[in-house]
Amino acid sequence: MTPDTAPPAASPDVRPATPADAGEIIRLRSAYVLSEPLNDQWLALCCDHLAGRLGPEGDARAYVVVAPTGGVAACALGLIHPVLPGPRYPEGLAAPVHVVATEPAYRRRGYARAAVSALLDHLQRDGVTLFELHASAEAVPLYEQLGFASSPALMRLTRLVPAPGEETA
Repeated sequence: MTPDTAPPAASPDVRPATPADAGEIIRLRSAYVLSEPLNDQWLALCCDHLAGRLGPEGDARAYVVVAPTGGVAACALGLIHPVLPGPRYPEGLAAPVHVVATEPAYRRRGYARAAVSALLDHLQRDGVTLFELHASAEAVPLYEQLGFASSPALMRLTRLVPAPGEETA
């Protein structure tokens, strides 16, 4: 039986990520979230960076879903950062949900929901009350069920500083 023909598990095996999971989280991000996959140099750099942030004093929180055959089938990663407090976020802590990714063979089994739900619960226990994410059109229903709402007043704009030697437009 292959992963994509295996029956869905009754409840996914979800656990907090550790620094040792950084490589798998970065691999999933590169393969299924970014518009262009990272090369080996960037994979290693991001892995080292995330491993440090997943440590006890770090600002990253993540959950992984263990595949029935071993390894990581899905993940959700949030990065905590301070913001000016307000009535809806009095602790002044926000957490963009930076990565949610599932291996294609394990999609449509509730793995992303389990990982994101566990992540949001953990972040809320840490005092985070403002959550943000960017979602594909196909993922919007899941996030709406988890309490996210779109804001027509917000528009995402991005400004990147050119890398040394890179031409500007």
